[in-house]
Amino acid sequence: YIIPDFYILNSNGKLELSLNTRNSPDLHISEGYKEMLRSYERGAKTDKRQKEAVLFIKQKLDSAKWFIDAIQSRYHTMMLVMATILELQKEYLATGDETLMRPMILKDIAERTGLDISTVSRVANSKYVQTEFGTISLKYFFSESLSTESGEEVSTREVKKILSDMIAVESKKRPISDQKLTEILNQY
Repeated sequence: YIIPDFYILNSNGKLELSLNTRNSPDLHISEGYKEMLRSYERGAKTDKRQKEAVLFIKQKLDSAKWFIDAIQSRYHTMMLVMATILELQKEYLATGDETLMRPMILKDIAERTGLDISTVSRVANSKYVQTEFGTISLKYFFSESLSTESGEEVSTREVKKILSDMIAVESKKRPISDQKLTEILNQY
């Protein structure tokens, strides 16, 4: 089973994005450790062991704060990337029609979010989004583009879908020639 990292809910035509945090515990620093630090700091600081204990607790609390901040930053980055993918692929995600997928590369997301391409790549790698059309790998949304004679960019995925649909309905005894397929694609 694939557990999605994101959910997209189509609520009367409005696409709502959420992060799946069901398997992530709510991270916080235990009040017991904070209180322990306060009590050590209130005590006499002449004892070497007590000073070492205060320093040890402070280091561990700082490490815990850093870890919590890093997890929150990760969630923020993931949501930023997915929200940008949603923005660019909105028509596809609203309908499920592959021919509405826009050409999109990692650089497009990086430029819109201000993130490094390698960061976008790490977010897109091995992450999934649950839509009303199924669970989709984020990598699926990325495709190169072809330019039409009018200069419009078309996703290679759209071209493949059109060709696939044409081949699926052709007569197997008399398949459509490559020349005819080219002519039909030119009409699109």
